Amino acid sequence: MTKPIHTTNCFDTFIRVAEDCPARSGEEPPPRAGRPTVAGLQYAMIANAPYTYTSDDVVFATSAQGRELGAKATSPERNAARAAFFSRGQACMRASGLGKRYGWGVHADSEGRIAIYAVDSKRYHALSRDSKLTQTRAMRSKRA
Repeated sequence: MTKPIHTTNCFDTFIRVAEDCPARSGEEPPPRAGRPTVAGLQYAMIANAPYTYTSDDVVFATSAQGRELGAKATSPERNAARAAFFSRGQACMRASGLGKRYGWGVHADSEGRIAIYAVDSKRYHALSRDSKLTQTRAMRSKRA
């Protein structure tokens, strides 16, 4: 029996910052104890290559399982680890610290590739008003 493969990918979607996001502009997530956080890894990956990666690519690469593989992993090893990772549901970019804490909106294009935009940017405001996109928000950090 084949396990179902779950996905975090979305298409033609804009994830606005959470209602309780404290950032008023896009902030680069700082390292914690000298090491990058998951949000920091996601920021670096997306900011350095906008519209290159899908949400699944970013979520897997910045997960503990993805980071453990390293650069020497073969393609079959990487594919097997990714299939095992997505055999269970995973948190999507709505749960990322980028939109919850650091002031970044996430845009997914028609092919599911993502880019980030600072909450105080013109592009963020244009995307947040685009009626052709599915509009959603990052998850709140605290209950209402």
